[in-house]
Amino acid sequence: MRHEQNPGYVHGYDAAEQARLHDQATTLEALLHHDSHFPDGGTVLEAGSGVGAQTIPLLRRNPGVALTCLDIAPSSLAAAQERIRAAGLPLPVFRQGDLRALPFGDAAFDHAFVCFVLEHLPDPGAALAEMRRVVRPGGSLTVIEGDHGSVLFHPEDPRARAAIACQVALQRAAGGDPEIGRRLVPLLRRADFSDIRVSPRLVHADGSRPALAEGFVRRTFAAMVAGIRDEALRAGLAEPAAFDAGIAALHRTAEPDGCFCYTFFKATARVPVG
Repeated sequence: MRHEQNPGYVHGYDAAEQARLHDQATTLEALLHHDSHFPDGGTVLEAGSGVGAQTIPLLRRNPGVALTCLDIAPSSLAAAQERIRAAGLPLPVFRQGDLRALPFGDAAFDHAFVCFVLEHLPDPGAALAEMRRVVRPGGSLTVIEGDHGSVLFHPEDPRARAAIACQVALQRAAGGDPEIGRRLVPLLRRADFSDIRVSPRLVHADGSRPALAEGFVRRTFAAMVAGIRDEALRAGLAEPAAFDAGIAALHRTAEPDGCFCYTFFKATARVPVG
């Protein structure tokens, strides 16, 4: 990780990616956060908070907690502050820092929350160990991650599969794991968390859910894959026409007679007492 940003984050840090992240958070808020509740008065760390896309639903649903947001990129923290102000929500505490060496003492928080971050880290176990260190015994950790291997869609199209494979290859080359969702249980066990529970959260967008097809298929998932076009071409992973055809095929699944499915995994765990 560099000081300003995480080079493992293959999607970049431009305005389009910031907008995509907020579109994703808005579209998936009910699915991912209907049970993201922490006791009033508790201290909560959001690790890898980025541009505040997940911070906003956390603040909406937990007005009684003291939230601290940490990210390695000062520019992302500044963007988060602007977005949270615009949403009319109280500002959390912002800290710049590295997940591998959190700038907090032992047992500093009651709870920690991390969403769509571990997939981009070359050593997610090290970050989990640090979060375990800064959460008090008996406190909790919530982790949400996706799994690109869970994608199903209709009409099936090899060009769409090839475009997704470019995203997967680039993320793996950067040291990340685009299929980390299925590994949350063993990762949390190795980090010595207890009471581990994982809940799959299925996105199912079809003609009966046009808003979800627009918000997730077009503006979140297809936009994510489209965003790595230039990098995929430079890496020799695809030809321009073939890649563009793959993106068009992904958009085709969002039509009224199409279907698109993707599974997120939400894990909760506790720091053992004693």
